Amino acid sequence: MKIRTAVLPVAGWGTRFLPATKAVPKELLPIIDRPAIQYAIEEAVASGIERVILVTSEHKRAIEDHFDISSDLEAILEQRGDIEHLRAVRAVADMVHLVTIRQKEQLGLGHAVLMAQDAVGHEPFAVMLPDDLIFGPTPALAELMSAYAATQASVLGVMRVAPADTNRYGIVDPDATLPTSDEGRTIPIRGVVEKPDAAHAPSDLAVVGRYVLSPKIFERLEQTPHGLNGEIQLTDAIHTLAQEQPVVARHFSGTRYDVGSPEG
Repeated sequence: MKIRTAVLPVAGWGTRFLPATKAVPKELLPIIDRPAIQYAIEEAVASGIERVILVTSEHKRAIEDHFDISSDLEAILEQRGDIEHLRAVRAVADMVHLVTIRQKEQLGLGHAVLMAQDAVGHEPFAVMLPDDLIFGPTPALAELMSAYAATQASVLGVMRVAPADTNRYGIVDPDATLPTSDEGRTIPIRGVVEKPDAAHAPSDLAVVGRYVLSPKIFERLEQTPHGLNGEIQLTDAIHTLAQEQPVVARHFSGTRYDVGSPEG
């Protein structure tokens, strides 16, 4: 089944960037000439995604405005004869079909994905975290979607990390009894371990912000207990999902930048 929909959770406060994010959502902070979230949506469109679901909150209306028509601005640019910027502004508004869902409580990434259940329906879908920008010759999400088409399994985007950094990520547990494919880049897994130290990490493959998930994940999320700070963890639900149906990791070929932190 074709992957048509991508879910982008964007409800967070962005406290790492205060005071800049007091009035401006972190997803709209500029990276060179465009906001961070636009890179993610451009990747989705380049991968063949037709619809983007923004899981947002009351203080993130500016994100919707960025991807909407701006008649006054377009009129000014047209009067000035600034055709280059006029085309750029119109292209953003025409980029993709957007659906917005309000997350009234911020109860973790798993909860944000669960909020999109009715809009997604009973079909596989992508999840993209705009904090993770991935650049390469092929869109990272397109690689995951290709792996899904080949395996019919949920796919997690992964990259290799140093042993000292395993405690910052969910680390996949490869299933050595099953063969890899795509020159070893698509790897069957038994589950995911959340933020293990180096001594207990099952591999050096860390999950980053790209997923293609079976709709079965919604059932697992509904049954996942609330953990630290009352949050529902997507990693926990994926680990449970891997016990009942195939899940693979895809070591994407691009370079990832974490723009969710000042260091990134």
